[in-house]
Amino acid sequence: MKRIGVFTSGGDAPGMNACIRAVVRGAVYHGVEVYGIRRGFSGMIAGDVYKMESHSVSNIVQRGGTILKSARSKEFLTPEGRKKAFEQIQAHGIEGLVAIGGNGTFTGAMIFGNEYGIPTVGAPGTIDNDLYGTDYTIGFDTAVNTALDAIDRIRDTASSHDRIFFIEVMGRDSGYIAVQSGIAGGAELVMVPEVLTPLSEVVETLKQGWSRSKSSSIIVVAEGDEAGSAVEVAAKIKVQVDENADIRVTTLGHTQRGGSPSAYDRILASRLGLGAVEGLLNGQKNVMAGIINNDLVYTPFEDTIRLPKPISEDLLRMVKILSV
Repeated sequence: MKRIGVFTSGGDAPGMNACIRAVVRGAVYHGVEVYGIRRGFSGMIAGDVYKMESHSVSNIVQRGGTILKSARSKEFLTPEGRKKAFEQIQAHGIEGLVAIGGNGTFTGAMIFGNEYGIPTVGAPGTIDNDLYGTDYTIGFDTAVNTALDAIDRIRDTASSHDRIFFIEVMGRDSGYIAVQSGIAGGAELVMVPEVLTPLSEVVETLKQGWSRSKSSSIIVVAEGDEAGSAVEVAAKIKVQVDENADIRVTTLGHTQRGGSPSAYDRILASRLGLGAVEGLLNGQKNVMAGIINNDLVYTPFEDTIRLPKPISEDLLRMVKILSV
């Protein structure tokens, strides 16, 4: 393999640039040409491709976002769109791909690989940490620390005004950010989509806190919780506890996706980017590079997409114990 392509797709995540840097410099080290594909599958279809050199990725390891841009492509979902993408890949002489993204990115890469035989190795870039086959995904650690910084600041206000704050973090299908930022931020309760949390339990937790003279509380809610958004949960709880209770809601939103990546994310992204390149050169295809127990492993896209990644019950148990 003498020429590979790299692209980012789906939601951006802090550390994607560090991963791109590792892919480019890893390829250069091994004597392989590398081409950047802008705007993911959309750019692949349009032929938005350019040659990258070692200097192309200078001074980006500390930057959030992705220099290759990201986009979602409805056209790539069609056979006609994928055919256009393949024609562009052929026209540029690209023999293998590194895909940096999440579930949707790997689903598209798997279908594309099965149809046209283009070897692809993925690097898990998503703040949700919801991909089977790796302990952590690129961007997760930074997102947790971003959420934690906000929780710490909000707790100051909650304490000063004797308020109950419901803080919504990202995680439509995954509660990893909620659990880890909740534990680190001393939350009284964490609500995640993986586990049913009856509203009666929320009410009981608040009442128990009041009985111990707690004057303020923090409850972290993942955006995909079965009870609804933090706004909806707070409204339901207010009716059940006390209409006069001072309850506020903060939704952190896309602030969790931005910012300079943490040291951990930079190192993780670098390991996974280099691992993806060397995987391609060693004959890997339709797999995701991941880190499990600090070892580099390759997991088939099919398993990464299909198999669930459950949250540790010990972490959920810890939230309850430490809120006493």
